[in-house]
Amino acid sequence: MIFPLDAQTGYLALFGIVFAESAGLPVPGETALLAAGLLVGTGQLALAAVIAVAAAAAILGDNLGYALGRRGGRRLLLRPGPLSGWRHRSLHRAEAFFARYGQPAVFIARWVPIARYLTPLTAGAAAMPWRRFMLFNAAGAIAWCTGLALLADLAGPAGAASLSALGLLIAAGGAVASAGRALASRRREAAPEPALA
Repeated sequence: MIFPLDAQTGYLALFGIVFAESAGLPVPGETALLAAGLLVGTGQLALAAVIAVAAAAAILGDNLGYALGRRGGRRLLLRPGPLSGWRHRSLHRAEAFFARYGQPAVFIARWVPIARYLTPLTAGAAAMPWRRFMLFNAAGAIAWCTGLALLADLAGPAGAASLSALGLLIAAGGAVASAGRALASRRREAAPEPALA
């Protein structure tokens, strides 16, 4: 045994953490799911229940995040004030991104830390159609929960730790690339325009 745990407490904790992350809070949903998968291997939790609980939490949390983004995210991004130009451009880029890649992006974001909790808010703010969001979000959530729970159960603690580290490396790479793009954009905006002859 990793540690003694009442099954009901385990399922409630799993639901709460995955739901909170999916709704937009930066909490360790992936870690909670991997831990639950490890507890399946010890016989403390049931695999089918872990997948069902985590998938329900992910789908419900993502829909709450989408609703929050849809109701207040756009207004927040478009209001005047500090960084308003950057916020307007970010929203327009998000709208173009979801118009072009929205369905696969919602599915794939479930596998990437940071993107996992930002995508529903951004999709809502960008007014991505809810039915399209719901379909691909549910597919991504079910695939993610099933895959991670099975991998943690089969691979054990070392495999789960490797998978979590890989997710963090992907997130760090994405953050560095985004920071580089933002810095390049600021430099272009700050550069003086050439004088006309």
